[in-house]
Amino acid sequence: MSKTSQENKAKKAKQESVEVQSQELEQKAVTEETVVEETSTETEETAQITKVKIAKVRGKKYQTAKKKVDVNKYYSLKEAISLVKETSFSKFEGKIEAHVTTYDVGNVGEITFPHLETASKKIVVLNDTILAEIKNGQVNFDILIATPATMPKLLPFARVLGPKGLMPNPKNGTLTDDPETSVKRLSVAKTIVKTEKKAPIVHIVVGKVSQSVEELAANIEELIKVVKTNKIKKLALCATMGPCVKVEIK
Repeated sequence: MSKTSQENKAKKAKQESVEVQSQELEQKAVTEETVVEETSTETEETAQITKVKIAKVRGKKYQTAKKKVDVNKYYSLKEAISLVKETSFSKFEGKIEAHVTTYDVGNVGEITFPHLETASKKIVVLNDTILAEIKNGQVNFDILIATPATMPKLLPFARVLGPKGLMPNPKNGTLTDDPETSVKRLSVAKTIVKTEKKAPIVHIVVGKVSQSVEELAANIEELIKVVKTNKIKKLALCATMGPCVKVEIK
């Protein structure tokens, strides 16, 4: 075989080898692309299945209650409260919550609701029974209220009550001629109003379903006053078990 023929044969063999390698690479790319597509499809299907699994299914009572609410309407405050009370379907005494969307994240302020009692503090008015308990070393209260007429009876126990901050004082309203009003005032809930850590949304209880519309309206008006109208983006009310009702902010 001549030298030229050998060179041509070698050149042809090299070209065939390159073509084979090219085909193998192309086939590999197609295979990888197919695997990616299949994996992507499986991921999408899995996501859809997961989404279906976590989708919240509302009960018949909720669906019935929700039909009474126009989701596109912003109700006046008293209309919204009445509707929340009407659409509450809990067997127990439910609470009413306010969900306020603001423009900022963080603490908003401190609020004292005019009509929201709290059971966290035991308040007593001084009488013979309470005085006898104090003499026996029994201090079973958080706040003690006395009148100017009964105050002298507590002076012997100043060393016991004073360090605990329980001595009646006119500055905080515990020494008064009108103990019933003081009990009511000191029984209201004092709360720090703040948003979620990473979202400008306030969730706060503003009363009970059993309360009157007027009392609930007063509580919510106080909340609006603390948050400030110009800083409220949205306001909605709902019962513990019941649909949300949007409130018109004026």
